[in-house]
Amino acid sequence: MSVTIKDIARIAGVNHSTVSRSLNDSPLISDETKKRIQEIAKNVGFEFNANARGLISKKTGTVAIIYPESFEVFSTHLFYGSFQSRIAQIFEREGLDVIVTFPKNRFTGESNLQKLINKKKIDGVMMITPFIDNNELNFLRNSNIPFIFLHSKPEASLADDVDFIYTDHFKGGYIATEHLIKHGIRKIACISEPGKQFELRVDGYRAALSDNGITVNNEWIFYGNGDCSFESGERLTSVNLDVVKEVDALFIQTDLMALGAIEALRKHNIKVPDDMAIIGYDDIELGSYFTPKLTTVHQPREETALLACERLIDVLKSNKKRKAMIKSIQPTLVVRESCGTAKKNIE
Repeated sequence: MSVTIKDIARIAGVNHSTVSRSLNDSPLISDETKKRIQEIAKNVGFEFNANARGLISKKTGTVAIIYPESFEVFSTHLFYGSFQSRIAQIFEREGLDVIVTFPKNRFTGESNLQKLINKKKIDGVMMITPFIDNNELNFLRNSNIPFIFLHSKPEASLADDVDFIYTDHFKGGYIATEHLIKHGIRKIACISEPGKQFELRVDGYRAALSDNGITVNNEWIFYGNGDCSFESGERLTSVNLDVVKEVDALFIQTDLMALGAIEALRKHNIKVPDDMAIIGYDDIELGSYFTPKLTTVHQPREETALLACERLIDVLKSNKKRKAMIKSIQPTLVVRESCGTAKKNIE
């Protein structure tokens, strides 16, 4: 038989309302009494009913994490999976449960976000998907549920009142290209994907070339179909092989695509890094297992996830409206073998 609040009240020698208030951290109860009752509840294995707690505190103790619908695709999951484990760990430490879902129900098209909020199942939202329109964003604002955008800038227009923590992708594109230029490589092609974060990476690539007096050749910029996959990198490299042979380096804006490009080059007897320097983007663990080990732009996922979780937890605890946090996290370059500069003096 499960332990009830009345059982704890009998053990503690208080009435059941004192127990209920103590378990809900009510300011009406002294800290000494709350601590004693909470310890009793823990010792007897009491689990406070979430629905009952919600009626009293109007809190569910649950946070929703909204991932892009492509999360289950291997190339996407490989990157976002590291976010998921870190975020879940941080929320678990704070005693918060997590609901992981996608923007819409894949069978009915219904908004999962609106459903969770309307049914009062969550206290806060972490958005790790750019696929939210202005209507959905306005719904979030009007719901008074704390929320934060992590990693991807949404398609909707963000106002100054929205929390957003992200990697500086312009900087990522810039430092990758600049590294090659500083080591004497000037003919650099770029393989990218559609999407805002990729546009910023390409902008960084263009800026680094221009700042170093190199004319940008738009014929040396190729775009995939959005899947960011090994196959996409291999295909784009093979299809554009005539152009690829004109350059000395490829800046490829996902690691999986970079690994695919290396495979395509191998099949055409182009050696990496002897004949072609390669730099990827993301710093997934897989890149360090291949030969040559992949030089890449490191996205600080651990730092980004920690800051986003701490921010959301802080807002949930304070229950007060705060000035928006819009923070850019700086990427770094991880120099390995594929760019051919690992044994040279790195600036």
